[in-house]
Formats: sequence, C-alpha cells, structure tokens
Amino acid sequence: IKSQIRGPAPLLPPSDEGDIIDEALYYFKANVFFRTYEIKSEGDRVLIYLTLYITECLKKLAKCASKSQAQNEMYSLAISRFDIPGEAGFPLNGVYMRPSSNEEADTMRQYFLQLRHEMGLRLVEK
Repeated sequence: IKSQIRGPAPLLPPSDEGDIIDEALYYFKANVFFRTYEIKSEGDRVLIYLTLYITECLKKLAKCASKSQAQNEMYSLAISRFDIPGEAGFPLNGVYMRPSSNEEADTMRQYFLQLRHEMGLRLVEK
C-alpha cells in the first residue's frame, strides 16, 4: 500500500497508480449493494474487509464537526480492539482462514491495523 504507516504490508512508492485502499474507496458505493462476493484472490478478501471498515468509519465521521475531530475519531477507531479471523466477533470468518499460529495472528492484526490507519487518513482527506 502507499502509506507512511509502518506495518507488515508491502509499501508502494508514491505514484499515481492506485493501491488496495484506493480501490476500496473507488468501488465502495457499488460494493455495498452486493449481498455476495465472488472471491477470486486474497485481494478480494481485503476489499470486503475494507468495505465493511469504511462503513464503520462513515458512521463515526458523520458525527464529526471538524477535520481535527475526524482525524481523532479515525485514529481511535483504528486502534480500538478488533477481532481477527478465527475470533468469534470477526464478521468475515466464512471467507478468511484462521491464523495457524500466534505469530501469524500477530502479523494479521498488524496488517489490519495498518490498513485501518491508512483508510482513516484517506477518508478524512476526502
């Protein structure tokens, strides 16, 4: 992803080319109307997760009166406790495999955290 946020996701150099965050934002309106998604790759799973996360972000942003309040809300939401695949509260257990080790679970949590931070930053700028 194109990001200054540290984490396990490979970083792309700044360019005009979009990344998975840009793709999720671009297709958000269309994707929220689908009841089912055909999953062809790991990227599709990430898009589904990001689509759900954007929905949560928009609920928080609707209550914000300023950009600084929006930034604080997005930061708080990104770092708030969230479930990962295999945990009871994770909404997409049907499309994600449970991590096979504690190390893999930690990496997955860091990856989602990195995506959540970057998504929040970009939503506030839009």
